[in-house]
Amino acid sequence: MRLTQSMCTIAECAPGGDGPATARPRLVKIAVVGGSGVGKTALAVRFLTRRFIGDYERNAGNLYSRHIQIDGEMLAIQVQDTPGVQIHEHSLDCNEQLNRCIRWADALVIVFSITDYKSFELLSHLYHHVRQLHPGNTVPIVIIANKADLLHIKEVEPQQGLQLANMLGCTFYEVSVSENYNNVFNAFHLLCKEVSKQQITSTPERRRTSLIPRPKSPNMQDLKRRFKQALSAKVRTVTSV
Repeated sequence: MRLTQSMCTIAECAPGGDGPATARPRLVKIAVVGGSGVGKTALAVRFLTRRFIGDYERNAGNLYSRHIQIDGEMLAIQVQDTPGVQIHEHSLDCNEQLNRCIRWADALVIVFSITDYKSFELLSHLYHHVRQLHPGNTVPIVIIANKADLLHIKEVEPQQGLQLANMLGCTFYEVSVSENYNNVFNAFHLLCKEVSKQQITSTPERRRTSLIPRPKSPNMQDLKRRFKQALSAKVRTVTSV
């Protein structure tokens, strides 16, 4: 597995080596969004490498890649890390870079920290912002409460996150990125399965649509009809003579 960080491009790599892949894996694109300091970068890196790194430079919006097998199928996972979001005058302060990341994604992880109530208040705003950029309500979203190990300084009860997630129709996970890999993996695993399921069900429909023959032009049909009429009239004339 090779981990690649790049804002604009991503280097695809075949599982088990650096050579070109013989069969192109299905691509799944996931964006991680949330407030500043909630652990978005740590979450993405933990999923991709199983490692926890405590300190990171200020988020520049890195794009990460990993090949992973889900239900027997090899998938090419791309995880887009994003800068922290804030509320400005009762509305989200989202720049165009973040909006592009959200539109690009097949699925999203919205993260808050149980030690920061303001990051929790962002959840509903972020959710509705995502739905505005993805009309149709089909993009899978998972809500993650991070830093579950810091109970002594928590500002958000787990039940609050669960209730809000249920109200929004999202799956909820409470995780400690620093101490537990399993729930981190489970959250991304769920999104990969949901996206893969959507891609599989939509592909046959696209194939059927492409196989439907294009209707003939009414003008061309009319010309053929007139030509046949003229030809039959000429045959009748010759016969009568």
